[in-house]
Amino acid sequence: MRHTRRGNLPLELGEFIGRAAELAELGRLLESSRLVTVTGVGGVGKSRLVLAAARASAEQDGAASQERYCDGIWLAELATVRDPALLEIALSEALGLTDHTTRHPRTVLAEHLAERRLLLVLDGFEQLVDETAELVRELLRHSPGLRVLAAGRRPLALDGERAFPLAPLAGAESLALLTARATAADPAFRVSDANRAALAELCARLDGIPLALELAAARLRALSAAQVLARLEDRFALLTGGARGVLPRHRALRTTIGWSHELCTAAERLLWARLSVFAGEFDLDAAEYVCAGPDLPVESVLDLVGELLAQSLLVREETPAGVRYRMLETVRVYGAGWLESQGDAGRLRRRHRDWYVGLATWCETDWFSPRQEEIAALVDTELPNLRLALECCLDEPDEAHLGQYLAGTLWFYWAGCGRLTEGRHWLDRALEAAGRAATAMSAMSAYEPSRLKALWVLGYVAALQGDAVASMSALYECRDGAARSGNPLAAAYAVHRLGCLALVSDDMERAGELLGSALQRYRDAGELNSNVLMCQVELGMVLAFRGEPAGALSLCEEVREICEERGERWTKAYALYVLAYAALDAGAAREARRLLSECVEINHAFHDLVGLVLALELLALVTVAEGDPAEAAVLQGAAEPLWGGVGLQLFGSGYFNAPRLMCRERAGELLGAERYAAYAAEGRELSREALVGRALRREEAHETENPPPPEGDGGFPPACEGYADISGRSTRRRAARRR
Repeated sequence: MRHTRRGNLPLELGEFIGRAAELAELGRLLESSRLVTVTGVGGVGKSRLVLAAARASAEQDGAASQERYCDGIWLAELATVRDPALLEIALSEALGLTDHTTRHPRTVLAEHLAERRLLLVLDGFEQLVDETAELVRELLRHSPGLRVLAAGRRPLALDGERAFPLAPLAGAESLALLTARATAADPAFRVSDANRAALAELCARLDGIPLALELAAARLRALSAAQVLARLEDRFALLTGGARGVLPRHRALRTTIGWSHELCTAAERLLWARLSVFAGEFDLDAAEYVCAGPDLPVESVLDLVGELLAQSLLVREETPAGVRYRMLETVRVYGAGWLESQGDAGRLRRRHRDWYVGLATWCETDWFSPRQEEIAALVDTELPNLRLALECCLDEPDEAHLGQYLAGTLWFYWAGCGRLTEGRHWLDRALEAAGRAATAMSAMSAYEPSRLKALWVLGYVAALQGDAVASMSALYECRDGAARSGNPLAAAYAVHRLGCLALVSDDMERAGELLGSALQRYRDAGELNSNVLMCQVELGMVLAFRGEPAGALSLCEEVREICEERGERWTKAYALYVLAYAALDAGAAREARRLLSECVEINHAFHDLVGLVLALELLALVTVAEGDPAEAAVLQGAAEPLWGGVGLQLFGSGYFNAPRLMCRERAGELLGAERYAAYAAEGRELSREALVGRALRREEAHETENPPPPEGDGGFPPACEGYADISGRSTRRRAARRR
């Protein structure tokens, strides 16, 4: 039995009207084809139809349908992705994959999908149709259990694809949709003998296009059906335009959006055009900063947003980061055309960039606070706009330094929230773009603070990916540049990350020297933040691995106190790991479990795969110490797939890998090879959510069933005697390998 997450389909917020025949036909096509693409004009309802079909597939009864999609149904919305290099990353995010390695994201996707049976729903790929087609072809070729349901204005043109052209709604269904949406906007609205003919004519004039009908329905709050129809007819010749041979339904959609535009006030039209610079969702603060000006007072933006909402030109959504607004892509593109025609697009894009550079700066500062999880959720929500801001910086050679600054400022998100692959992408691009722009740059300006920051962040990210060569290259350049430009803080960051690299490379002597030096440099500069505390934790790891638990405990207890005082949780999780390591080394298995349970919970919340897998493997060793080798084997098996996202198991580190090897050895002895393998296989079937839930439930049960022993009563059960000396055994293993 698979304990997998069943997908990420959003809930249907409004009633899905009509399309029963189309839903049934899509279901039949998915039975016989591995790639089905719903095509049609923008606004015809492709997205809602494929989501309805996907939900119907998820809700189907029967063993065959459950087996076909036993690994879930997953939606990837690609409309905000403009950079082809981010396409695979966007799909990985949609599938809930976290990968810290230097492997190409396409390889990660292919490996994940190779033996899974799932339905992937793709929406909004028009701007990357060729790249999407190539990726889908490769994934289908190597993943026999994969089926793809896509929605686009044109097919992907792949062998075996079944295109499903979506026609507008028929008369009765279009009238039903118009009526339902008008009633939602105005509960007093009724279809009567007086307005029935006008409503039917309106549906016919709008060619049954759902988006056009919804925009018209919003107007029925203030106008009668006859008035709406009259106004539409008055503007038909003016707003149709276009080349000869354009399909009527294309003209009808453009007419309806243009008509909605004409019915807006001048201020509403101006805001509509300016809001088109956002990618995906945005909040009111961003709209006020980016869009306001002498011709659009900031105090008017809220009321204007309300008017655009009332006219269905904006959609309001609740997100983990609070209330957000978005435009349907067709509406956004129309507004972007007006913005370009006004010659104001460049200025608005720069204001958009400035807002998100400021947002990233504020988030970095607030990361060291009780709002850490809120910051993570906020950056998750704002990622499409942050990507757009990065693109804006890198498109202009004179502003490449801003790209370096923005990519570096987001270090906490790249490293702390499981985004190493994307962080590496932007850091590499920013440094390369700045290098191209540096032909006339002086030697000193090459070491400006934004470049030095991007370099140490790149060195950090590369080290966590196990790319020692790239990490050392960036960090040495940062260290030398900091020395030449007189930037002691940048030098401290470079030395710190060189120490981190030595730590994961098992060079404990050098790691201790570098981390100690960096910590002193930070203190001399008066720096205190998550990076500084992480440096102290890493120095604690060095001491723990060298068999100096007293020093490790002192450093990490201090970090835990500071974190609890400041509300910092991400760094605290690593301090808890070291404290648990020291507790287990001293034979205090119960205390180690308590510490690791909190560590697992925090790392899972932040999607920090490195911290999560380390904590789980140490927890497995604790479980052996508690006398439950079967559960330990399950945990070990569950941790194995996670390593695929981290890379070579902690870069081959003997110290970090010691708990895993010791647990496998002891649990294997107690269970026997065959039983150990069976329990480990059970663990490999657990999803990450199920695994974390199991670990935390076990802690709750342990606290209930096993009250803490009297003070001074600790140590391993007799079955595990001799396994408390983790640091000593790992040191001896490493020394033996060197000999």
